Amino acid sequence: MSYFTDLAHQYIDGAWQTGSGSWDIIDFNPYNGEKLASITIATVDEVDQAYRVAERVQPAWGRTNPYKRRLVLERVLRAVEDHEPEITEAIIAELGGTRAKAAFEIHLAKEFLREAMQLALRPEGRILPSPTDGKENRLYRLPVGVVGVISPFNFPFLLSIKSVAPALALGNAVVLKPHQNTPVVGGTLVAKVFEDAGLPAGLLNVVITDIAEIGDALVAHPVPKVISFTGSDKVGRHVATVCAANFKRCVLELGGNSALIVLDDADLDYAVDAAVFSRFVHQGQVCMAANRVLVDRSVEPEFTEKFVAKVRTLRAGDPADPETHLGPLINGSQVEAVSALVETTVEAGATVLLRGRTEGNVMTPTVLTGVAADSPALAQEIFGPVAIVVPFDGEDEAVRIANDTPYGLSGAVHTGDVERGVRIAQRIHAGMIHINDSTVHDEPIVPFGGEKHSGIGRLNGDAMVDSFTTQKWISIQHGRSAFPF
Repeated sequence: MSYFTDLAHQYIDGAWQTGSGSWDIIDFNPYNGEKLASITIATVDEVDQAYRVAERVQPAWGRTNPYKRRLVLERVLRAVEDHEPEITEAIIAELGGTRAKAAFEIHLAKEFLREAMQLALRPEGRILPSPTDGKENRLYRLPVGVVGVISPFNFPFLLSIKSVAPALALGNAVVLKPHQNTPVVGGTLVAKVFEDAGLPAGLLNVVITDIAEIGDALVAHPVPKVISFTGSDKVGRHVATVCAANFKRCVLELGGNSALIVLDDADLDYAVDAAVFSRFVHQGQVCMAANRVLVDRSVEPEFTEKFVAKVRTLRAGDPADPETHLGPLINGSQVEAVSALVETTVEAGATVLLRGRTEGNVMTPTVLTGVAADSPALAQEIFGPVAIVVPFDGEDEAVRIANDTPYGLSGAVHTGDVERGVRIAQRIHAGMIHINDSTVHDEPIVPFGGEKHSGIGRLNGDAMVDSFTTQKWISIQHGRSAFPF
């Protein structure tokens, strides 16, 4: 099948249908500009239809034996495995991911599906004591009902499955809205593998649309009880505001401004390898990417020389070429934003160690140093192939610089003394810190999330149970209660 022809539709109540909007979302290949698909957008009516059918079919799914729900997820995993070559080509075409990036994304998606199988059996009830004689307190874990999922463009297949699969495993129904730049890989392709696995109609619905058409309808709709959003902190702040106004729970996985710290006793060759990967994986379009590479001043000259030398070896170009390390950015607007930030930073006095070039949406790497402490480049997330090397004097200054950001998602510390690294990691205000490794990691059973502007709540493992179920207290009075009147 041709994903970009057959899946260029809305998916509601088990049916592939055309949206009723008056305009189309055009899906482009970001590398060569080829038109992949044209999808007529969903309106508020389709959003309502998707939520209403999810609300209608969810109760029966929630009562389904969790072992049977697990079987569906097992079949989803097999569908992904059977179609891995086609999914790889779709990732390359729609989001400009390299072959290595596609393999990484699909591998993680399969791991999260394996964990979702176990999540189906994870919820446990409890019996709690009571100060009242003869009373039995039962605490039940129940599905929340319907979950709304909004996924981003950078790892769309993985990050859609990451919320969709656990929510379904735990007995919920889902309405998924993928990013406009990745409507197939992040949306209808996900629906297709679940459809092929025999998921009952209506439990997973995908709406391809835009906020310009539906406004806040996806978040403010009365049916969903939880919204799982992955994206920018600006949009996440708005999602949280709408959820709060409508008494909804939200799980927000937002941007980052990670620091990779290289201490004076680090293995510099290894730290260089980790830093290059942490900064330039998927062209730097990763929320955990190391925007800032902090290096102890005593080793900074040697590290920087080796870092720049390795960055020079990275090949940028056609993501379909197995030798390519960096493919295109997702669109021209992102290229313009990154280019403008580099220009402004250089004009403000930064030293250029390596200046990238731009051809279409492909940007070769830029490496800067000598960036002013109050520069916007150090404060914000850079979703592009730009690295900033920052020297520091001693551990305290490293921690201060690492924490000098509104974000707190990920980070790394490189040192010859693991416990020294752990002590520093404990002082950094971030949800995830990795000792002697990259800043980019995600594992199915480890809580994933950030502090400050990097989000609210956690995903993965038991955190999924907390996110997508609710607790109900049912008490039983054995015998008769004594009432005061």
